[in-house]
Amino acid sequence: MNNKTKSRILRMNPNIFLVWIFMISISMIFVSLVSAYIVKKGEPGGFNVELPLMFYYSSFIVVLSSVFKQLAYYSAKKDNFKSLKIYLLLSFIGGLSFLFIQYLGWVNLVDGGVYFVGHPDGSFIYILSGVHAIHLISGLIFILVVYVFSIKFKIHSKNLNLIEMSTTYWHFLTFLWVYLFITLYFYNI
Repeated sequence: MNNKTKSRILRMNPNIFLVWIFMISISMIFVSLVSAYIVKKGEPGGFNVELPLMFYYSSFIVVLSSVFKQLAYYSAKKDNFKSLKIYLLLSFIGGLSFLFIQYLGWVNLVDGGVYFVGHPDGSFIYILSGVHAIHLISGLIFILVVYVFSIKFKIHSKNLNLIEMSTTYWHFLTFLWVYLFITLYFYNI
């Protein structure tokens, strides 16, 4: 067998591969929860929960935060260290804002008579958004780690693995929230 007929082996950084495995396992958790929610919504006796306006705002904020995260990655590729730090901070602030606005959304749910304990239709909203919030906190910690490494100039065009891992995970969390929000929206109209 000559070199032309040998198949080319594609390689992925093992750490990035681990992030993908982690995201797949998180996806499995949410697929299970969303499936249970959809089945429960199909049973008689349910009610529709009007999603708080805060959930709409938080969706916009997390998407904006993801844009800043991507801009941080582009800045690292160009060795633009000042922009890298600014975009990482903006992404982090966006993530914190998302969590705070989610909390305000939960307060709105309580004010509207939707409680964690009670009817499963309301409980699932708290569970889905709460489990997502926990994972988002891990993403915020990841951003802080990348920020510390960027201050030490360990994130640059020749060392992008950590920021690539963090950016991939952050985009995944953003996509996951948008998916959850759309699912909750369409099953409650």
